[in-house]
Amino acid sequence: MRVLVACEYSGRVREAFRQRGHDAWSCDLLPSDDNSPHHIQGDALEVLADGWDLMIAHPPCTYLSNAGAKHLYKGKTLNLERYQKGMEAKQFFMEFYNSSIPRICIENPIPSRVYELPPYSQFVQPFEHGHPVSKKTCLWLKGLPVLKPSNLVEKTENCHGAEGSWYNQGGKDRWKRRSTTFQGIADAMAEQWG
Repeated sequence: MRVLVACEYSGRVREAFRQRGHDAWSCDLLPSDDNSPHHIQGDALEVLADGWDLMIAHPPCTYLSNAGAKHLYKGKTLNLERYQKGMEAKQFFMEFYNSSIPRICIENPIPSRVYELPPYSQFVQPFEHGHPVSKKTCLWLKGLPVLKPSNLVEKTENCHGAEGSWYNQGGKDRWKRRSTTFQGIADAMAEQWG
């Protein structure tokens, strides 16, 4: 099966599918973290029509996430610049959602209601797939069954929890830690959808 993992630089989901024998490729504006020859550095929208059987997309969530909604208003005034960036992010998201690829999963945090994204199909948690942390992630699915828990473990840490947790540590790579797919979720996607 030909698999496109859009907006992925880590290679984690791509490699989970490749290890199971699929022709999986990641695509992102950034180079791949693992220097894989199976990474397309460029705009993922430009490769949507290249004959994929399955796409798992991770569009940027900075402006769509409900967590960022607090920045939409300065006092009681709508921050028009941020709202416009959110509308552009929605348009990018919808390009994936409306693509002609037969099986689609789009992954993002809980979205802000102001952007009126389609309803998500389900949400998953890392602790359902072997990681003892909480980080609610929404999946929009087309042509795919819901992702079933693959390794339920006890949650010991909330990603939004205490300062110093893996999620809240600072540094220049903070955004990468927060956006990289958990290995257990990547493996479950490859096992259940591959």
